[in-house]
Amino acid sequence: MNNQTLIKRLKQQPKQGQDPTRRGAAAATTNVTNTVPIPRQTSAINEQVQQLAQQLANQMVAEMQQSQITARNGRVYTKFDIVNDIISNQTEVVTAGLWSDNVASLTTYFTASTQTTTQRRYYVDVYQDTPTADGAAVQYSLAFGHALGSGSDSQGQLNDSPSKAVYSQYRQLLLNPTDTRFTTAGSGSTDYIYVVNFKRNRLKERLDAGNFELPLRLISGSRPTNATGSVNVSGSTIVTLIDDSSIADPTFKGAGKVYNIVSGSIDAGVFNASAPVYYGLAYPDYGTLVLDGKMLDQQLNFQTNTGSSSEGNNHFALFHSISGSALLTNPATTDAYGFQARNSEKVTSTHYFVRIKNAEYNFSNNPSYVTGSVGQISQTTFIGDPKTYITTVGLYNDRQELLAVAKLSKPLLKSFQREALIRVKLDF
Repeated sequence: MNNQTLIKRLKQQPKQGQDPTRRGAAAATTNVTNTVPIPRQTSAINEQVQQLAQQLANQMVAEMQQSQITARNGRVYTKFDIVNDIISNQTEVVTAGLWSDNVASLTTYFTASTQTTTQRRYYVDVYQDTPTADGAAVQYSLAFGHALGSGSDSQGQLNDSPSKAVYSQYRQLLLNPTDTRFTTAGSGSTDYIYVVNFKRNRLKERLDAGNFELPLRLISGSRPTNATGSVNVSGSTIVTLIDDSSIADPTFKGAGKVYNIVSGSIDAGVFNASAPVYYGLAYPDYGTLVLDGKMLDQQLNFQTNTGSSSEGNNHFALFHSISGSALLTNPATTDAYGFQARNSEKVTSTHYFVRIKNAEYNFSNNPSYVTGSVGQISQTTFIGDPKTYITTVGLYNDRQELLAVAKLSKPLLKSFQREALIRVKLDF
């Protein structure tokens, strides 16, 4: 008896518990229950149905299992389990050397003749290599500011001297709206400042507090009125400056966190921590160091030109002090004194765990993997024991569009005897 005949006969059978002679008729009374015995033939048919249903179920399970095996062996995509395979919003702070090529210590300093005379009155760009060399790039800039415009020549009829413009610019950028002067723990309110401004693309998010060290060399003898000329830095006195983040909490102003700049070193910390010598203010969120001109005059003989309408170019004195320090050896490290700095950024990551079971991804769709018109495996040793080498993981969306590619450091062997777990970290 085939399936169609069996199903047709089942439809002709009366429902169990119902009088076949009174189908569709209402019962005479509601307090009498009629029980009609199930014919023996109907019972046999039910058993056949159950047997057939079991056979069909077993066949479906076998086909499903075979389909899964076939799918695993020839699988191209595997859907992530969002709960178990993906971990989102993992944040960490990453630091790196601030200078080009992620170098943390800078010991070579160059300026560019391509800067115009007008530009040099306001600032000077500092390179890590000869500006015409391949890979040379601006690392930071130096500027001098005076609240009253002293130390630089007035420009035009508005008495807008470069030093006044620089002081006003950084005052508006870094101080609260009601502050008219920079105030340091070294000399209090100061009319003139020296500024170190790190190149923005090297800074990333911010200067890494506690990880910069600025070496300054004493200026010997008399300094020329205009510091673009030769400045004598032949003395052996070196002062290294750091922030005081290791001993004090920052203050918060319009420019974010603010630390004091003090004498010290990254390795040894603040010199005389109970009574530090203060040199200025560090603004890590803006990548700016503001040095108190009065303290540089007192401690390092900068001899700042504060004459009215006098072309001083004082920021070049700071350049000579920094670059001159590299000519001396730091006894603590036996290396040349270098300007050390690191940047810092917060990176948010998502981790994808790629789980590859033993029966998955053991075949390749690379044309060299097979040969002949029927697609026979080209390597005879792979027949019955196929192997592949995983080199790349692609991340796709639901439309199977490639969004990201992760490369393994070396090919990963995959076979029926080997499983793999690859963690893909996606930063953004």
